[in-house]
Amino acid sequence: MSFSTLGLSQPLLKAIQETGYTEPTPIQAQAIPLIIQKRDVLAAAQTGTGKTAGFTLPLLEVLSQSKPNMNKYQIRALVLTPTRELAIQVHESVKNYGKHLPYRTAVIYGGVGINPQLAAIRKGVDIVIATPGRLLDIAGQKGIDFSKLECLILDEADRMLDMGFINDIKRLMKLMPEKRQTLLFSATFSPEIKKLASSLLKEPALVEVARENSTGEQIAQVVHYVDKHRKRELLSQLIKTKKWEQVLVFTRTKHGANKLTKQLEESGIKAAAIHGNKSQGARTKALASFKAKEIQVLVATDIAARGIDIDQLPHVVNFELPNVPEDYVHRIGRTGRAGNVGEAVSLVCIDEFDLLANIEKLIKKEIKKVDIPAFAPDPNIKAEPIQKGRSQKSQSPQNKSRTRSNRPDKKENHESKERRRGNSRTPNSKRNRGERS
Repeated sequence: MSFSTLGLSQPLLKAIQETGYTEPTPIQAQAIPLIIQKRDVLAAAQTGTGKTAGFTLPLLEVLSQSKPNMNKYQIRALVLTPTRELAIQVHESVKNYGKHLPYRTAVIYGGVGINPQLAAIRKGVDIVIATPGRLLDIAGQKGIDFSKLECLILDEADRMLDMGFINDIKRLMKLMPEKRQTLLFSATFSPEIKKLASSLLKEPALVEVARENSTGEQIAQVVHYVDKHRKRELLSQLIKTKKWEQVLVFTRTKHGANKLTKQLEESGIKAAAIHGNKSQGARTKALASFKAKEIQVLVATDIAARGIDIDQLPHVVNFELPNVPEDYVHRIGRTGRAGNVGEAVSLVCIDEFDLLANIEKLIKKEIKKVDIPAFAPDPNIKAEPIQKGRSQKSQSPQNKSRTRSNRPDKKENHESKERRRGNSRTPNSKRNRGERS
């Protein structure tokens, strides 16, 4: 099958050809025709299978079929994402595939000045890619008009509709016309999230190209058992002895990411950290340096699990397993993308045995265990409870088992942070409500 059989116009086919792609991925082959037919779609596909192009290409095709009269502040399409990094990635995709079409786009997220974003919308845009907190900020200042909105897309919908974002989504939905096309894309969907999504979509077409919550077969997964206090030593040895040149390492907390980065630097390994407490400039610089292979290791928290798109990233390491099993799927999905092979290594201490069991239950697969004799765990060490952050009393009734509030890396609401700092004033509000991701 070729892209020319999916109903895409010549400008889009030309852009696809220029990117070097020749055949659509399964998610693209199934979703693109449905979206062009203006159906609501609920789509689940593994990370790295081309789901971003799966909605970007048909969105641009649908918009090209009409040319409504648009007033200032009005937009035709909106893509919502949970993180800044993912918003930037989707924006780049829209620009790349739409470069032969006359559409204007804007990317909106917190952590940076709001005035340039207001100015961009004021000049007139067709497509906005945004994170919900900052978009609500702009909507509150009457800086955007949804009355002509034709299509709403929620990317990484499982997190978007989880308890941290559902209220924001509902507030935004009230500002949008009922007659519109709505698309939900994600790598994973729980039954609870599917049920919740059904209330937002009208007779949706369900597209699933991989077993729910599965991991890519092209990703070699391995577990090394090691005592917690020796993880850093083992990681350094793996990087040096195996000559890993580009490694994405996940920690459970922001403090842990900073600490590990410092330790790696002290052992002669170039590293940088990326997490919610870093400024947008610092995050962008670290990611750019990692992509350019100027640094060897990027240490990240789960905020980076959504949106980091690095061609042929060979290695992902779980320095600490995530508290939420689904996040394991997203983490290791940063490697083995677009048909390339990748390796996902997890360093597991005795405290994390239950977390590992939950992950294997979710992915319906036992991960290969490889012992490293020099780092054999001490049998006398007993398991200690893993700190899970804030109280679980605030669990969402829709998804009690997957609450994000118990994760120490749950990015702090920038609204409360900025209120304490008092440094984000805008002309029309005392405090600027920032991004929550």
